[in-house]
Amino acid sequence: MAPTLPHGDACHSRRTPVKSKEMSAKTITIRRAEPADAEVIAEIYNEAILTTTATFDTEPKSIEERAQWLQSHDDRHPVLVGVIDGQVVGWASLTAWSDRAAYDDTAETSFYVHSTQRGRGIGRTLKEAIIEEARRLGYHTLIARVAEGSADSLHLNVKAGFVHVGTLKEVGRKFGRLLDVHLLQKMLH
Repeated sequence: MAPTLPHGDACHSRRTPVKSKEMSAKTITIRRAEPADAEVIAEIYNEAILTTTATFDTEPKSIEERAQWLQSHDDRHPVLVGVIDGQVVGWASLTAWSDRAAYDDTAETSFYVHSTQRGRGIGRTLKEAIIEEARRLGYHTLIARVAEGSADSLHLNVKAGFVHVGTLKEVGRKFGRLLDVHLLQKMLH
């Protein structure tokens, strides 16, 4: 069952048990990102930039750049963070699919988890939380772009109900290779 975030102006958080690699019970809190989270969001994202094809950014982002990015995400385009034992371990976001008004009911989803925390269900929990937040916000459909080589992300999106709607062939170059990008979509209404 997906975590449900409360409505209104209250702090959006929920505790969801997640099993760690050591199989001991851990609790993840999902909440709205705050300006103070920009540093750890940058750290997690920069790790993905340097080591994965999950993003087509190729240069690390400064804390200031991530702070500006975070500030650009308004109530309709939230960023959620996953916190375990007081430490942000991952984040998920809704971003406008296009700046054209006809696309206002469509958002793109993204999620990133620190490499030391992967395989513990954190990505799944963040994905479920951002989908529920999109439902609460009245979105009609969600889009996910998953690059070639991101099998775990592709699997997680499919498990969350996204369906493959197309492949953009060789649209990005990273680590010396041209890569395809899979487009996935989830209808909410």
